[in-house]
Amino acid sequence: MKVRISTFNLENLDDLEGSSPSLQERIGILRPQIERLDSDIICFQEIHGQETEGQPRRLLALKKLLENTEYSPFNVASTLTSNNEVYDKRNLVVVSRFPISEARQYNNDLIPSPLYRKITSDPPEEEPKKVEWERPILYTKINVRDDFTINLINLHLKSRLPSPVEGQKIDRYNWKSGSGWAEGFFISSMKRVGQALETRLLVDSIFDDDEEAKIIVCGDLNAHPEEVPIEAISGSIENTGNPSLSKRVMISCEKTIPEPSRFTYLHYGRKRLLDHLLISQSMLPYYRRSEIHNETLHDETIAFATETKFPESDHAPFIAEFEI
Repeated sequence: MKVRISTFNLENLDDLEGSSPSLQERIGILRPQIERLDSDIICFQEIHGQETEGQPRRLLALKKLLENTEYSPFNVASTLTSNNEVYDKRNLVVVSRFPISEARQYNNDLIPSPLYRKITSDPPEEEPKKVEWERPILYTKINVRDDFTINLINLHLKSRLPSPVEGQKIDRYNWKSGSGWAEGFFISSMKRVGQALETRLLVDSIFDDDEEAKIIVCGDLNAHPEEVPIEAISGSIENTGNPSLSKRVMISCEKTIPEPSRFTYLHYGRKRLLDHLLISQSMLPYYRRSEIHNETLHDETIAFATETKFPESDHAPFIAEFEI
């Protein structure tokens, strides 16, 4: 049985009245892309929730996007607020042909929030404050068959943009000092690596219960393959120096994609691989190939420079295929 699993950041999918491009314009571009994925499981990032009077916030824009596709009747799990409704912005969503027997989320649950006192803020901070992740980790258990269960972890790590520092911003895009910008970047890095550490703790907790567990970690990790968040999640023997942990190494599927096509993002003309799909050793016997649909990917810096919003996403989808 062929099973295809994809990760795709749809870049702020919403249904705001008067937005340009409109949701219908975006559907005209995104729906063919999603149909081309031909996937049994899709991990989405940046799915906004919509409100209707008297109803909890729901994933109405995503529902419209998936209408009249094979994905419309699929099972859905998403991140949820404490009120048991989807978040206003940037939900993680798993859409699966197979039953989803369990769904949980983690946000500073496996590690406490670190404390940090900003040194360039104005006025200066007298006491350290918690540095908390902005987005939870979404864990789902997918029952492909009675004898084949996938532990699927959908992620969206903190972006590379610097976090706010009080008194250091001139406006939305401009900073008063290089030191303020650097501290904001440092705080974002803490959040991104912290999320990666919490993900690795989750992976190890699954392996603690079953060292042969089938695990997939995917999503927009906002990090290149050689950077700390990816290495923290993968847990390579080269880094731990402990061969007895070999069954717990997470393997990046990007290694089987030809290097010229190995990118999901364009920034000032430079190819970047920010979206990833990592699998456990126990999934490797079933792994066949991967692909990235980046043929029409635009450079996100063009949109930034002109304030022009493209109907497509600024990320390309990443797909892995298995034979089970």
